[in-house]
Amino acid sequence: MAAANRTPTPNRPTAVLVDAYSTGNFLPPAFDRLGVDVVHVRSTPEPIAGMLAPDLGAYRSSLVCGDPAATAARLAALDPIAVGAGQEPGVPLADELSERLGLPTNGTALSAARRDKFEMIEALRRAGVRCADQVRASDAADAVAWAERRGAYPVVVKPLASSGTDGVEICADAGQVRDAAEAVLGSRTVYGEPNTAVLVQSYLAGTEYVVDMVCCRGARYTCGIWRSQKRLLGTRNTYDLELLVAPEEDVVADLIAYVGGALDALGIDHGPAHAEVIVTERGPTLIEVGARLAGHLDPGFHDECLGGNQADLTALAYTSPETFLRERAGRRYTRRLAAGVYASPTEQDGVVERIDWTVVKEIENLPGVYGVLLKLREGDRIRPTVDLRTSTMRVYLRAGTEEAMARDYRLVRELKDRVFQVG
Repeated sequence: MAAANRTPTPNRPTAVLVDAYSTGNFLPPAFDRLGVDVVHVRSTPEPIAGMLAPDLGAYRSSLVCGDPAATAARLAALDPIAVGAGQEPGVPLADELSERLGLPTNGTALSAARRDKFEMIEALRRAGVRCADQVRASDAADAVAWAERRGAYPVVVKPLASSGTDGVEICADAGQVRDAAEAVLGSRTVYGEPNTAVLVQSYLAGTEYVVDMVCCRGARYTCGIWRSQKRLLGTRNTYDLELLVAPEEDVVADLIAYVGGALDALGIDHGPAHAEVIVTERGPTLIEVGARLAGHLDPGFHDECLGGNQADLTALAYTSPETFLRERAGRRYTRRLAAGVYASPTEQDGVVERIDWTVVKEIENLPGVYGVLLKLREGDRIRPTVDLRTSTMRVYLRAGTEEAMARDYRLVRELKDRVFQVG
């Protein structure tokens, strides 16, 4: 085990976080506010490139897992109260460590279905939960053959275990299926894993929603539901704006019930869940779900707009389950403000020579803007947007009315391409 990064406080309990990259960085302060130290476990020999690394200074100690049994034995000496995944690659190891340590766990029986999107949908099918038609193909020819036999386009081609719309293409004919499948099979996921197979699914027509929950002993609190506006760029359907849905809208109850059934089918009884769902003519139908925090989470923004945030509620569920069950189980968020999260696209191509901080400040000073996250720095390569990873900024919007927020959203869109000066 690595040397302690922060001095342990006597008599404080310990929780374990596996692969707390990206928004997983919000978990250590959430546990700290509840009087709990955290230990970090990395599931891979080397850090996962391309993701915001864990801030190890926030942890009591950290280690790299070689053998899960040996790692569990080392952790047992700390008498941890919980083990959770901070990001998707850590889900299988968090399942195994929590199971080995006899802690609240989603268990290992369905770990593969929480990461492999083919196995995920098949788990729903076995449980009688509405889901897409699909095939897992090891080569492009098999992907094309399935789509042609099915005889109904479009179809969706994507990797089995990636995220952020990485490699997801909506294909209108056999040629597009072949090209998309070959592109996936010749690449790695955003987590650096090789794509050894490709997933082809029936296209789900309808409105897309994001449903974020926290689970505790099978009971759930709905942290937020967002309606997704996307832009179709060629065969890529990229995120544009996610709008917070009023909790009293009719669709909310249907989404909560459906996602609850999907989580039951996948054995997600403990910890966070981030689901993407299309409401089709037949009803809500899952795109995919991650047993992790939402990618657009910002705790301060969510506290202001929803009266709580997924990181704090996850820590509460793990450290004080009775409190969570008493205060949150079976309930849903409030909408204190109209809110949206904008993923700024670009058609710029080149190298970022300079960031115009005057324009950044102009955006930040708009009354409806809570905050701006720049995804590029000077010297970085900027490319035309094809997925969530190649958007240039994340802008958090909130206002007292939908109209006021929409006005500032339009202004941000007018200003966005002046932020990065490209050479």
